[in-house]
Amino acid sequence: MGNTSEITNFTDNLKRYSLMAGGVALVATIFGAFTDPGQFYKSYLTAILYWIGLPLGSLGIMSLHHLVGGGWGFSIQRILEAASRTLPIFLLLFIPIFFGMKELYIWADPEIMAADAILKHKEPYLNVTGYWLRVVIFFGLWSIFIFTINNWSKKQDETGDPAISDNLRKLAGPSLLLYFLTVTFASFDWGMSLDPHWFSTIYGFVFAMGQAVTTMAFAAIILNQIVSLEPLAGFVKKQHFHDIGNLLLAFISLWAYVNLSQFLIIWSGNLPEEIPWYIHRMNHGWGQLGLFVVIFHFVAPFALLLLRRNKRSSVILAKIAMLVMVVRFLDMFWLIAPNFFPNGLHVHWLDFTAPIAIGGIWLTLFSDQLQRRALLPIKDPRLQSAREVHHHD
Repeated sequence: MGNTSEITNFTDNLKRYSLMAGGVALVATIFGAFTDPGQFYKSYLTAILYWIGLPLGSLGIMSLHHLVGGGWGFSIQRILEAASRTLPIFLLLFIPIFFGMKELYIWADPEIMAADAILKHKEPYLNVTGYWLRVVIFFGLWSIFIFTINNWSKKQDETGDPAISDNLRKLAGPSLLLYFLTVTFASFDWGMSLDPHWFSTIYGFVFAMGQAVTTMAFAAIILNQIVSLEPLAGFVKKQHFHDIGNLLLAFISLWAYVNLSQFLIIWSGNLPEEIPWYIHRMNHGWGQLGLFVVIFHFVAPFALLLLRRNKRSSVILAKIAMLVMVVRFLDMFWLIAPNFFPNGLHVHWLDFTAPIAIGGIWLTLFSDQLQRRALLPIKDPRLQSAREVHHHD
């Protein structure tokens, strides 16, 4: 499926800048790991939970695309596939977390567990062995579905077998269900258990919607950069960007809805075991950061994405998406960091270098994967019907 020189130029440039920025940040982050290991683990966890949202969110949205169809999905299918195939690197990137378990999770300290009746009750689930066993299970399940979808898509490129489209549709339902279940439990382990006395059944859905927002925003940015390249140039119309903008708006609205639902339930319950989580995040600087996230993660994007012309312009949509991606990281920081610094907003230089380092590594791998396949699944029989729907644009 020969790649054009144009996509190679784009991916080479993206790779070059990612390596430059990521390499410098990685050196600084490694330096920070030796000079301030406690802060390193905290900053590193926030960074890795942000970036892993892209391959996982891609799994979810790929599954949604194959389940419901539509031209919007074909326009970003190869972006999602390339992003999803980067998942294995995160299993390696998780290794430093193993050495910082006691720095991050109080339940990883046997002495603290023994002295706390509530934590002792949760010990059958909250233990280091169980944590890492679940990491392996999660990555194993995600990898099975990601590489099955990718391999079937590649095989269809090679053979043109129309039955593969039906197989992808049949797999999409179980894949989407698996995504929500595993991301829910992974978010409990990686994020919610940082404060093991607190719990919320909505927390996992907050993580999943955040990943969907991050992924749709990233896909809009990349599509804007490559939309003039063949075969995308002959397929993607303004309506496709309009649809992507509508989906981004929908995911942002769902993110706001589940966050508001969680807040209202805990506020109305006013239970002493639940409210400290929000008290820490609404005072001493964290509250101002939270307000900033509400405005620029929901209010501003919501207002901008209501305008039809903004969604039909790839450039404007990409700029809105860039804002969303930046604020997505601030939201992750607001979720994670107050567990370690409940008495006031705390920002360290590692909070900047760690996400840039991991992001540089990830974008380098993504660039390599994106250039490996044609930008459209030309032999998918559903593509022609999707093309006809928007032929008038």
